[in-house]
This record gives sequence, structure tokens and C-alpha cells, in this order.
Amino acid sequence: MKKLLSRWLEFSVRTDDVIESLAFYKSLGFVELEVGDTWKHRYAVVSDGDISIGLHEREFDAPALTFVQMDLAKHARRLTDRGFEFSLMKLGEDEFNEIGFRDRDGQQVTVVEARTFSLAPEAPEDSLCGRFFELTLPVRDFLRAAHFWAPFAPFILKMREEPTPHMRFEAGGLPLALSESIALSGPALCFKCPDRDAVRAAVDRHDLRRENFPGFEGAFTMLEAPEGTQLYLFDSDFLGEGIEVAETVPSR
Repeated sequence: MKKLLSRWLEFSVRTDDVIESLAFYKSLGFVELEVGDTWKHRYAVVSDGDISIGLHEREFDAPALTFVQMDLAKHARRLTDRGFEFSLMKLGEDEFNEIGFRDRDGQQVTVVEARTFSLAPEAPEDSLCGRFFELTLPVRDFLRAAHFWAPFAPFILKMREEPTPHMRFEAGGLPLALSESIALSGPALCFKCPDRDAVRAAVDRHDLRRENFPGFEGAFTMLEAPEGTQLYLFDSDFLGEGIEVAETVPSR
């Protein structure tokens, strides 16, 4: 099955103050990357080597899962033929091309024609949050959501049915998960954190906003960035070894 998404780029978030958001991520050990001049608004990117977060000081449908796709106009036609409806379409010759659509739970997905930042010369060390292992989307109907995402990420990495349905895909290089957990109010960046003391020290030193034991699959804390991004820290990948499968989900 040919996937309909190319390469993962960033988790795009809207912020009223790029500098304030940058300070939050840097206090946790994220590295600021070099950005291009694609955007006219203030824009920065931070990364821990596994997940990149784009900080945009502008109004747009956010947060968005952002991917890169060459020959975007042709790709948009393919999506149209598959029945997808766009919430965003910029395909002019004199503008930076991007398209966008929403999944069945309202999550914005954006596809751009080229990278908007450079990778770090060397892979950054893990942040104080630890090793990123998935971006989790809350969904109302697990199977319905899985059918939507199947054309983009057809191969399941791991799944579990209890205590709540949870499925992890690989989407263009992004470990993406769907969860019916009622603890989630929006997308969650999930990390396996080996050093609780270092996190507590950073929280105390920088007066970071956090919630202890937030109720999501045993996370021991949730850190909230100034722009509202939620980072969940776990002692381990809560799927563990999980049920590894090599099968596809029926497409939409």
C-alpha cells in the first residue's frame, strides 16, 4: 500500500510569544534549530533529536501535524481523488505551497512543499524529558479514527485494547498514536523519562507549569508549555513490548 504522506516535519503550534516558548523548551534541554526565511511571521523550531516543535507567532489552525511532500499540487489531486476535503489550499506559483485537512476528530494535518528549517549538524542529546516515543491523538471512536489514518500510516507498530484502546502507527517517520483515554484534552507529546529528579529541579528552577500524575496511562507528570503544548513524562513506554503486528488497517 502506497502511503499518502511523505516525511514528517514538525508539530506546529501557535504562540503569542516565541521568546517565552523558546525559553520553556530550552530550560528542558531542547535545542533551537536554524530556520529559513519561508515564513514572514516570527518562527522558531526546537528539537530533542526525535521530535521537532515549530513555534509560530501567527494565527492558523493549530496545533497541526506538519509533513513535507514534493510536487504538492500533484499530491493534492491524489488526495482529492481519495475523497479528502481541504481546509487549507495554497498552490500558487508565487507563494509557498501548503495544503491542510482535518481528521475525523478535528485534528489539523498540514503538508508543505519543502522543509522550513535545517536539521542540527549533530543529533541533540535527549532533553530532560527523556526519549520521545510517540505523539498521541485523543479520539472519540478508535476504529473510525484508525480507518481515517490507514492511508497515511498503513502499518501498525503496536496496539493494545485494555484499559483503553491504543494503537501506534509510523507516519512519515513520526510515531503517531490514537487513544480513547479520557485524560487527554488534546495532542500529547510522550517521553520515557529516566530522571525524575532532574525534571523536578528544572521545574523548581524555572517555575514551570506542571500537573503531577495527570491520569494518562500512568504518566508521573505533565508539563505545559506557555503556548499550551502538553508533554507527558513516563517511567517507561506504557505499551512496553506491546503486541507488535505487521498488518494494515482498512482504509477510509
